[in-house]
Amino acid sequence: MSETSSTPCNLCGNHHVSVLSMRSRSGAQLRTVICDHCGLVWSDPFPHDPRQFYEEEYRLDYKKTYAPQAKHILRAGRVAIERHDKIKHLLQSRKNMLDVGTGGGEFAYLMKALGHDIQGIEPNKGYAEYSKAQYQLNLQVGFVQDGDFTDASFDLITIWHVLEHTADPGSVLGILRKLLKPDATLVVEVPNVEAVCQSPASSFHEAHLFNFNVQTLQKMGEKAGLHAVGHLLSADGGNLTMFFQPTDTAAETDWRLPGNAERISAVVKGHTNLRHYMRAAPYLRFVKKLQRTIAERNLSQQVADSKTLLDQLYREHRLL
Repeated sequence: MSETSSTPCNLCGNHHVSVLSMRSRSGAQLRTVICDHCGLVWSDPFPHDPRQFYEEEYRLDYKKTYAPQAKHILRAGRVAIERHDKIKHLLQSRKNMLDVGTGGGEFAYLMKALGHDIQGIEPNKGYAEYSKAQYQLNLQVGFVQDGDFTDASFDLITIWHVLEHTADPGSVLGILRKLLKPDATLVVEVPNVEAVCQSPASSFHEAHLFNFNVQTLQKMGEKAGLHAVGHLLSADGGNLTMFFQPTDTAAETDWRLPGNAERISAVVKGHTNLRHYMRAAPYLRFVKKLQRTIAERNLSQQVADSKTLLDQLYREHRLL
């Protein structure tokens, strides 16, 4: 049954929505809706003030610390390697780069170590100051909306698992579009709302204000003056990586995506506990997590020298 959203759809402006879920993965109440016209999914209303939450509370909620522990650094370092592999075809020459949502700085440090001129921006004060001190990054503390960057100055911009956290993703993409050189590339990675790799109860949570599939992310890019030139899905289907380039083509005015809401709704509603736990994937995820926990059992302490830890990891993978 169609309902009304408290805020307009960030993609098409529609207020007619259907409710996908009323619970967060934490068990708390969280109303997640899908736009009937285009299929964009979001939390309505937002469960927190995004600016305050990401500046001060997010890392404590999810990492229980303002500075990463050794196990967090190694995990993020391995993710940085995976991200490098996704974009290495864009790194054949030295690039002027921007990484939005730098987090602990592991990816930005890898790009710096590989010889690229990289700037970063991170809203969480604790993580930003930590990564600046550990890796000597050229890093601004704040949100990209507040960043001090020169228009048309970057060859490559990356925004890994950040867009879904923003209060106005369309506006963020528009800001990033202005920062790109005419032949530059924007790499956006977000969780895939059509993924079934996690349990149904984990589909939606407070930190992800918006949820995308290929169609809504591509359309939102088009609205911001970006043309999608390709995309990747992770092996488990959980992550969607899209490559954009700026375009001068006049944007269309109809942002509806007929049939997309029905498609996403069918996937979400069809992702039941019975179907999920009859597959091998959840058990393989558990085994991998257990193996990782065992490997990290001696790395729970805070580390003073994150750079040495990452250098060793990146050398093991023959990146340095």
